[in-house]
Amino acid sequence: MKFSIFSDLHCCPGVFMGGDKDRLDAILRRAEEENVQFIIHAGDFCHAPGREDAAPYVKKYNEFHIPTYHCLGNHDTDGTPYEETLKLYNMPDGHYFFDADGFRMIICNPNFYLLDGEYVHYDLGNYYKHGPLRDHMPPEQLQWLRETIESSPHPCVIISHESFERGNGGVKNMDEVQRIINEANRRKPHSVILCINGHHHCDHIRILDNVVYFELNAASYHYLIKEHTLYPESLVAEYRRINHTLVYEDPIHAVITLEEKGGAVSIAIDGMESRTLFGIPKEMTGNDRYDSCGREAQARVQSAKIVLAD
Repeated sequence: MKFSIFSDLHCCPGVFMGGDKDRLDAILRRAEEENVQFIIHAGDFCHAPGREDAAPYVKKYNEFHIPTYHCLGNHDTDGTPYEETLKLYNMPDGHYFFDADGFRMIICNPNFYLLDGEYVHYDLGNYYKHGPLRDHMPPEQLQWLRETIESSPHPCVIISHESFERGNGGVKNMDEVQRIINEANRRKPHSVILCINGHHHCDHIRILDNVVYFELNAASYHYLIKEHTLYPESLVAEYRRINHTLVYEDPIHAVITLEEKGGAVSIAIDGMESRTLFGIPKEMTGNDRYDSCGREAQARVQSAKIVLAD
């Protein structure tokens, strides 16, 4: 089974450079060339999918002749209410699953903050003032995840925007998610084989308890805490937050091939290399080269071939 996956295109006209028609076209064109079975993104596709200037972008993706799927990121509901975003993205809910050629794709939604014992979904930028309380999976979604894995006749792939693996900055209750995954794998090997997340705009693979955790780099840029002044004034005038980014020249993403054979599962990740705009490295901007988890800012999605045995 082969599919295309990208993350963090960030369609936000006039604010960020990267989430444009040309980049989306390039991703869709590669999906055609690779003859994938479906395309999915790992969140932050569009900051305001209900806005008039975003409608053609969302429509093109939704109506592509290869099936396309959405996963919510923290920014997908910045400018459009949560319920309306679900409708525009043709999502049955914030979390759902589908089966494809011998594998189950499970789309999770950790876009909740926990305030006074209540799990509140991100909606119209309400998460900005609740930094330490963000990125939770509510209990009912954890139970749904457990049941969805247990009921699957196939190995499962879990996709979420925020990380279920990062020790610093991941989903707050990711230990509970990992416990569900590991208990399922103890009962039946390869119940869950792969977890993919976006959000952090880094490229990283870690194998933990015989599960591959793949942090997928952004298709657009690496975000910077400290602003820089290295881009031409013409770009700054066009994109008001560009100086908080290192823009990638190409929409980097991956095509993944899964195969189950003889008690083993192979995961082939076919990534791609690019460059940062004007070749600017992160350290030149006054920001640290590595993030809080020691992951480097690079304009690439690595390629890998991993075999999970019993």
